[in-house]
Amino acid sequence: MNSTTPGGTPLLAGDRDERDAADAASGATRGADLAEVQGTPEGASPPRGRENHAIVTRGLTKRFKGGQVAVDDLDLAVPGGSVFGFLGPNGSGKTTTIRMLLGLVTPTAGECEVLGTPMPTGLPTALPRVGALVEGPAFYPYLTGEANLRRFDTADPTADGRTARERIGVALDRVGLAAAAGKRYRAYSLGMRQRLAIAAALLGPRELLILDEPTNGLDPQGTREVRALVKQIAADGTTVFVSSHLLTEVEQMCTHVAVMRTGRLVAQGPIAELSGGGAERIQIRTPDGGRAASVLGALGLTEVRIAGEEVSAELGAALAERVCVELVTAGVAVRGLAVVRPSLEDVFVGLTGEGFDVDG
Repeated sequence: MNSTTPGGTPLLAGDRDERDAADAASGATRGADLAEVQGTPEGASPPRGRENHAIVTRGLTKRFKGGQVAVDDLDLAVPGGSVFGFLGPNGSGKTTTIRMLLGLVTPTAGECEVLGTPMPTGLPTALPRVGALVEGPAFYPYLTGEANLRRFDTADPTADGRTARERIGVALDRVGLAAAAGKRYRAYSLGMRQRLAIAAALLGPRELLILDEPTNGLDPQGTREVRALVKQIAADGTTVFVSSHLLTEVEQMCTHVAVMRTGRLVAQGPIAELSGGGAERIQIRTPDGGRAASVLGALGLTEVRIAGEEVSAELGAALAERVCVELVTAGVAVRGLAVVRPSLEDVFVGLTGEGFDVDG
């Protein structure tokens, strides 16, 4: 199925009955001001208003027929100029949220703004400034990369045909496919195909690029290609919103992140801020596990754990140097000692209560 409309926005068939019902449910709140986003879930950093934000949502909710709640009361703030990772296990509501942002699915309740424009009423104004890739690209295998992009551009009623050749060339060059423009799509590698899809979303000037699982199914080389491309696009001044369940990819690409769990937002903010919020632990490698644990407890350290020859505890306000001295004084054979902070993976798994696909 063709996943991109003219202008680079994904296209999915809507359910008219569902849309009408959702419009009735959300009509009373459609025009509310989003400048003050409230009701942030416990553990999540509150959005700071809509100034300089590419995306802002307030109470965004989607309930499907049968009562299933895919997105529940979502308050989201995506800073302009960021590479924003929308992270969560499969089924956590990420793609449904993207479809609501793009006007492909009507919210049951709540509001959202994209590039300062209320959605979905502002679709004609906002979407020409947004490039998006949802559910993977759909190209003709027997056409060249350039011919496929020409087909996309021709289908865009807002595109100027007089500048098509130049814009297509710029888009191909931007994603590193200028040398492969005359090669048929079926001969492209997985990474090249994904980059061509991103090129289709960049045929016009874009202030916001939305990518749903852009590295899903790619080999390591293709993943590196897409990761480097996303960073370059952001460096050129475009806000990039990346939905993924791959923790490593989000950590390496993104400056900010939001974490979803079963349709609800559990945290959002700069990656450095979120990963720095865990308590430091001291880890001791020793054959005297029981004695070491007793010393740590006597020093007032908490969450003491023994795993084989490793003993660990939350360091709190204690100094690692003093702990080491006390261990040695007590006759504990210390083979190694380290102070560690929980990894981003540890923080996110703790927030969601579920595992992440770390490497894909």
